[in-house]
Amino acid sequence: MQVTENKAEGLKHEFTIVVGADAIAEKTNARLEEIKQSAHLKGFRPGKAPVSLLKKLYGESVRGEVLQATINEATHTALEERELRPAMEPKIEVKTFEEDKDLEYTLEVEVLPEIEMMDFATLKLERPVAEVADTEVDEAVQRLAEQQRSFADKPDDAAAEEGDVVVIDFLGKIDDEPFEGGAAEKFRLELGKGMFIPGFEEQLIGTKKGDEKDVNVTFPEEYGAEALAGKDAVFEVKVHQVQAPEEVVVNDELAEKLGMESLEKLREAFKERIAQDYASMSRARLKRNLLDALDAPHNFEVPPSMLEAEEAQIWAQFEREMEQAGEKLEDQDKSEEELREEYRQIANRRVRLGLLLAEIGRVNNIAVSEEEMRNAMMQQAAQFPGQEKMLFEYYQQNPQALASLRAPIFEDKTVDFVLEMAEVTDVPVSKDELLRDPDADDADDKS
Repeated sequence: MQVTENKAEGLKHEFTIVVGADAIAEKTNARLEEIKQSAHLKGFRPGKAPVSLLKKLYGESVRGEVLQATINEATHTALEERELRPAMEPKIEVKTFEEDKDLEYTLEVEVLPEIEMMDFATLKLERPVAEVADTEVDEAVQRLAEQQRSFADKPDDAAAEEGDVVVIDFLGKIDDEPFEGGAAEKFRLELGKGMFIPGFEEQLIGTKKGDEKDVNVTFPEEYGAEALAGKDAVFEVKVHQVQAPEEVVVNDELAEKLGMESLEKLREAFKERIAQDYASMSRARLKRNLLDALDAPHNFEVPPSMLEAEEAQIWAQFEREMEQAGEKLEDQDKSEEELREEYRQIANRRVRLGLLLAEIGRVNNIAVSEEEMRNAMMQQAAQFPGQEKMLFEYYQQNPQALASLRAPIFEDKTVDFVLEMAEVTDVPVSKDELLRDPDADDADDKS
């Protein structure tokens, strides 16, 4: 095999690779011999068919197999000998591949950069931690109690107030024509919750049992059902019952109703759940601090194709979000050029940090175990009761989906590996500080 490097520009390399005709013939004959031993051809016992007939019957498919296998093998050897690791699938162009002649092809490849890693022991990081206040537990228990609140019928002549429940029939019409999804019977509507179209609930305040009322509303311009968006509608409403909320009492009886031994046990369960949420947020902020600390010292070149792919993905997400919000590019407070440059920087950071974490994992033999993958699949399956078998089969048949499941586990293990070497200091913060978006802080600093 002869390998000639034609071009080396940054992470881009181009080679011309020639594989001798003798090597091609040897592979071709070996494959035909394999076929010969198993082929069942009329008039010939297995292993006795002449090669000339086999070439006539299978020659083209064998040549295709040999071409692909030879290119794969030669490409792997050429890159391995030069200690080059491809970042993306190489681009292959066959120049010549004829019988009894050498195979010649060009190989264009972008390779992963050489990454010189900092001493992670020099990292000094802060982990924000927040204590769970008793008032937060009280509020959580109270919210749960409110969800269990009962409603009792008010006297027939009592008017509906905000916070009451009205039991109603309604029929919505646009231009005197009923529309799909605009009718219901014995519907329970809690006034003041904002469940319905703006203006609907307010017009039912003051109604009594037995009242019939036309409620006039206008559907919002951004309403989900496009056929109704911006339209004026009239709802014919009949009030069957008005109910008032009963007092909520937070006590052991409520806790038992919710399956807990006592109010104290209920509070402990809530405190533990909130603490777990805080720990998760604290971990996320520490990880963000780590990635920020790793960013500047590792300013290496990234493969252009990886950067372009990440840019395209971010821009596509931005366009989807604009469409969902009913916005256009001209509605943004930045020009397209400014936005693309901003997203290009985000893409560059993501790709660089992704490559850095991958290299840390590779060098330090960090791997995701089969047990960890099984646990991850079990967690996914728990979200789809009754479809567990289908989900497992999906992952088994889709390597890309399996890789997507493995990636965050690998990343977390690599992050933990670095954090074990770094100096991490816990910093007490308030709940609001813990919940604050660090990106919003960055934006404030720049403004």
